[in-house]
Formats: sequence, C-alpha cells, structure tokens
Amino acid sequence: MEGQCRRPTAPRAKKPAAKRATTEPKGTVAARPRAGSCVPQRGARSRRAECDGDPAEKPRAQAPPGRASVRTKDPQPSATGAAGDAGQPGVREPQPPTVPEVPEVSRGVREPQRPTVPEVPEVSRGVREPQPPTVPKVPEVSRGVQEPQPPTVPEVPEVARGVQEPQRPTVPEVPEVSRGPRGRRGARSTGQQRAPRASRKEPETLDKKLKRVLGNLKLKRDEISVAAEVVNEVVKSLLKGMQTSESEFKGVQKLNTGSYYEHVKISAPNEFDVMFKLEVPRIDLQEYHDTGAFYLVKFRRIPGGNPLSHFLEGEVLSASKMLSRFREIIKKEVKKIEGIDVSVEKEKPGSPAVTLLIRNPEEISVDIILALESKGSWPISTKEGLPIKNWLGTKVRTKLRQGPFYLVPKNAKVGNGFQGKTWRLSFSHTEKYILSNHGIEKTCCESAGVKCCRKDCLKLMKYLLEQLKKEYQELDEFCSYYVKTAIFHMWTENPQDSHWDPKQLSTCFDEFLTFFVECLRTEKLMHYFIPKFNLFSQEEIDQKSKEFLLEKIEYERNNGFPIFDKF
Repeated sequence: MEGQCRRPTAPRAKKPAAKRATTEPKGTVAARPRAGSCVPQRGARSRRAECDGDPAEKPRAQAPPGRASVRTKDPQPSATGAAGDAGQPGVREPQPPTVPEVPEVSRGVREPQRPTVPEVPEVSRGVREPQPPTVPKVPEVSRGVQEPQPPTVPEVPEVARGVQEPQRPTVPEVPEVSRGPRGRRGARSTGQQRAPRASRKEPETLDKKLKRVLGNLKLKRDEISVAAEVVNEVVKSLLKGMQTSESEFKGVQKLNTGSYYEHVKISAPNEFDVMFKLEVPRIDLQEYHDTGAFYLVKFRRIPGGNPLSHFLEGEVLSASKMLSRFREIIKKEVKKIEGIDVSVEKEKPGSPAVTLLIRNPEEISVDIILALESKGSWPISTKEGLPIKNWLGTKVRTKLRQGPFYLVPKNAKVGNGFQGKTWRLSFSHTEKYILSNHGIEKTCCESAGVKCCRKDCLKLMKYLLEQLKKEYQELDEFCSYYVKTAIFHMWTENPQDSHWDPKQLSTCFDEFLTFFVECLRTEKLMHYFIPKFNLFSQEEIDQKSKEFLLEKIEYERNNGFPIFDKF
C-alpha cells in the first residue's frame, strides 16, 4: 500500500488538478484549504493522503446559497486513485448525511439575508395599511405558488410582501371598489345611495321646472276653505243689507266669477271676484265709437217708472254715477259687519269694481263688481265672436249665445281720461263655462277622464306675468284677462285634446308663449267675443309698455325662466 502511495504517477496528477483550479468555478477555489487540512474524512482515501494533501483528490464544492436541499457528491477520483481505493470500504457513506445537514446549510445561507428581512415588512406594511380588505387574499395567492418548495415555506410571506411593491399603482383601485358595499350596514350599499344625489345635481329640465312651479301654485284645500268661508260671510252680509234696504240696488243677485271660481287661481286664495248683477229690462245699446266693446245704455219706456232714472244724464245711464252710488251703499253695509276686519279700498280710476280688504289675519282682496244683466240678443259686434264651432261644437255655441250678457261700468279711454257714461260688455259667465268644459271629449280632465295641460299653460303664463309685474312698474297696465283671451285663441287653433298632452307641457307652454309674443310684436290681440276689438291697440296699451313686456318674456324664455326661482 505504501508503494502504491509513492508511485511516480502522483506528480502527474498535479497538472490536471492545477489546470482544473484555474477553470473551475469560484466555489471550488474557496474549497481548497479544506482539501489540504488534516481533518479526518469519511471515504475511501487513507489518513496519509489526507494529511499530505494528495493532489489527485478533488475538493468538495460548497453548495451555493439558496440550494439548501441539494448536496453535491464528492468528485470521482483519478485513474491512479481509483486503483488504490478499490479495497477501501464505505463508498456509500457520503449520501446519508444530506438530511441532517440541510438545516445547517440553509441556516448559513439565510444569515446574510437577515438585514433585509426587517426592511421588507416595513415597506409592505406601509403599502398594506390602506388595503384591509385585500390582506387575506395576498397570502393565499403566494402560498399557492410556493407549495412546490417546502424548505422555503417560512420565507414565503417575506417574499410575497416584497413582490407587492411594484403593484402599488393598482392597489388604490381595489379598496375603492371593496369599500363601497361595506361603507354602510344593511341591504343597500353606499354606491346605491349616492345615485339619487348625483341625479339632483344634474341641470333641471324645463319640463321639470314647469311642473315644480305648478306644484307650488297648487292651492291647499284647508287654506281655500278658510278664505272662502270668510269671503262668503262678507258677501252674504252685503247682499242682505242691499236687498232689505230701500235703494236702487234692492234686486241685486250674486254671480261668482273670476279665477277662483274658474279654478285657475294661482299662488294663494287671496283674490276673489264677485259680481252683483242687476237685471235691467227694455234697454237699447248704442255702440261707442265703433269699438264693439263699449256702449251707451238707454232705456225704453218702463211701465211704473224707471228706478234708475236719477242716474240718467239725458237719456243715457251714467256708469260713473251709478258706480259711485253703489260704492256708498257698500261702505255703509261694511260698517255693520261684526267679527271680521274688513274695509273698503280707495277707488281706482277706470276700475268697475269696489275693492274690499279683509284681514283674517292674512289680507284677502275681494272685488265687488256691479253688472247690468240683459236677457236680450247679444249685440251685433259679437256675431262672429266665440269661435268654438270646431272645438266645443255649434250646439254649445248656440246655447251660450241664448243666455244673458252683462254690462259693467268700465269706462272707455278718451285721451288720458275716461268716458264716464260708457259700459263695457262682459262675458265672465261664458268664460267660466269654457274653462270648465274645455275638451272635445266631455270627460276631459274629469276624475275618470284623460287629463290635458290647457289650464296648466294658463296658470304658468298668469304666474309669469304676475311675477314680472312685481319687479317692473312699467307693466301695471297688463292684466290676467289678456292672458286668458290669448289662451282661448290657442285652444281654438288646436282643439284636439291630444295636442295638449300633459307629457308635452313644455312644448305646449312654449307654443303659447310664441303666440303671446307675436301678439305683442304685432300689437294685435283680438277680443274672443268681440272680434273687432283689439285689446293691444294703442288706445288700450301704449307701444312702449308692450315692447317692454316682449323683451322681458323673451329674456325669461331664452334663459330657462329664472324668475320662477326668485319668489
């Protein structure tokens, strides 16, 4: 054996060993000092070869970091060493130690990585704090990927945490979606409750605005009942006083007219019109200056005398004298009313009414209008008026014209003053009938019938004019009667109920505005019952006022009616 150790073949083995040292990887170079040590080795080589540092022996390659579970086998001996080792026992011993040495190698590899271990959780924790809902999901994904590597399982959370860092741009989107349903306890989510708030921020359409205004204009029943009760009490006291006194107005009767009784009253039940009619038989009418609307009233011979004779100026019944007497009697009767705070307002030039002011405690205005009732044929100026043949029908028109007509003490304009003797035709009772029976179908707007938006358009236009008059004194000459006359013409031109579908409210209202604006521009709005009487003539309203109203309406129309939001 010793001879074999001293064979001249040993020096030859140094050449390939040296050559291998220059070409082998770094791991083999680091393992050389171990090859020359005297530490006993388990294997086929002798103690002498280990102490002398036999160059034929290949050094053991140290396991690279990260491969703890793999143990490299000893390199094969050279040709000369193989012959000497053939008789040595224990060739199979290098493999069993691989299992106990795994923790030692892995622990050695992990030691240089300890400085990075605390840094990874610190970075990941900063990122994970705004992501409470996604924390449970990260380990599940990372564990699924690392299952084939049991030895590295303890390091999986550390590696997974470090991997999340490049995903920071997508992280904020996950909590925003996940937090929505969890922001509120219960069946509804936070996202579902934000939807209505977002819709309210959208611009209000014209149709919605008009419907909102109509809702605000709707009168409350309790307010109507209280106001109507007080007004009826005052009117009842006045009628009783006139009918029991020995006066020229002993035969007066009540006739309810105006917007309240026509069911087109807006805002509040604070204005009422009540007509006190007085029948005058056997009268002759003389048209005043070819107006068709103003007349001089003369009497035929009345058996037993004429109770209104002291109001005559020659043969003509003076409207101004009769109205003054009517006012005096009302003042006298108002003083007798107890329990109600009521007074008579100052006389308005050209007005046919005596205005009462009731405080209950809100102020309520009541216009008491004196009217002469004639049951004769309607004046010739009304022959072509009331054009409802294609709308309400010929029979309805004939029936209405067979009824009475009325004359109110509304004086005709003469320059800057009024003609005190004149009376003007009034068809309030007929207008009330039309407003109550405005559809081709008899059931239009009844409880069981189809609805229309005819009255809604009238209310909106009346409200627009009312609001404009509050801001501009230049519009004092305009009254709601002009609006009512214009809507009658619109209904005549478009008689079909389907044209006034409530779903088309904004369209219908815009068409009405177009018609009314055109009347102002052309200075032509013909009386519905008296076709030759122009309500927008220069004698009735000056051009400057009409142009002013035209400008204001166009402004409101082009800007979505901002005045509807002011009051």
